[in-house]
Amino acid sequence: MKTDNPGKRTMTIQEEKTVITETEEAIADQLIETTTSHIEIIETVISGMAENNSAMVSRTENGTLWKFQYGSVEVFVQLTGESDEDLLTVWSAVLTLPAKNEPGLMRKLLEMNWLGTYETCFGIVNNQVVVLAQRSVAELSPGEISRSITLVANIADNNDEALKEEFGGN
Repeated sequence: MKTDNPGKRTMTIQEEKTVITETEEAIADQLIETTTSHIEIIETVISGMAENNSAMVSRTENGTLWKFQYGSVEVFVQLTGESDEDLLTVWSAVLTLPAKNEPGLMRKLLEMNWLGTYETCFGIVNNQVVVLAQRSVAELSPGEISRSITLVANIADNNDEALKEEFGGN
């Protein structure tokens, strides 16, 4: 969670669900009315979430990769293409390894995966603990795109500082 104000309380899981659901619904409604391609949908979602004009995009033969700042985390969104076999992947690093008490960290991450990550999960890639969501593009709706990006960004932002405090790392 953003900690610009040290006296600010953290959200309960129910409050977090409400904020995420309201945000997703508003974005999804706007997307359904105004866009057609997955790229347009992703860019609309990111433009509504990115802070300080932080959104960046890279297009290559392997697909499109976006990066933006959300609270205390950087969020990445990759779309490999528009065919049914292509993938939408959203991730955000929350902790760099090695960390203190890695067995304790792994247990906590597994418990968090069960308790409150919805369609996302914690994972490890390139010595970083990440929050991630991935699915094929087949029958991918604007609401699912919005939900994946929103969930990864919020869960990462709400957990990165606490994980760093408890387990070290960067």
